[in-house]
Amino acid sequence: MYREKLKELGVTLPEAPGKGGLYAPTKTFGDKKLMYVSGCGCNIPGEESFGKLGKEYTTEQGQKWARNAMMNVLAVLERDLGSLDRICSFEKITVFVASADEFYEQPQVANGATKLLQEVFGDEIGLPTRSAVGMNVLPGNIAVEIEALVSYQ
Repeated sequence: MYREKLKELGVTLPEAPGKGGLYAPTKTFGDKKLMYVSGCGCNIPGEESFGKLGKEYTTEQGQKWARNAMMNVLAVLERDLGSLDRICSFEKITVFVASADEFYEQPQVANGATKLLQEVFGDEIGLPTRSAVGMNVLPGNIAVEIEALVSYQ
């Protein structure tokens, strides 16, 4: 069902990104069947970003990088759950934005990620609680990184 919705939107998920260190890409826990997704960067094949919002990139470009990071999150979820249809709710996401000192539009950047979730999963399942945090730097000098917590069946 959600795979078809992605197709309708013209979204092709990239291959799930590999690990960038000594950690698990996902962990399940709790009676509610929760899965935590480790931070996924915004680089996908053919679309890479290195630098900071408010310096190298605009808010609008940041929204695209946040959307790409969420596509990587979805790719990891699809790989580890076997199907996006198992997702009951996006409970929480944290969006980390590499930001110049005078950049204050992290929540607007994060909208790029949550808009994709809303388009694919609708308001009830797709709109999570959310934090958008400005960072001095992110791993590999990427512009945006997202971690997620989802409930699933």
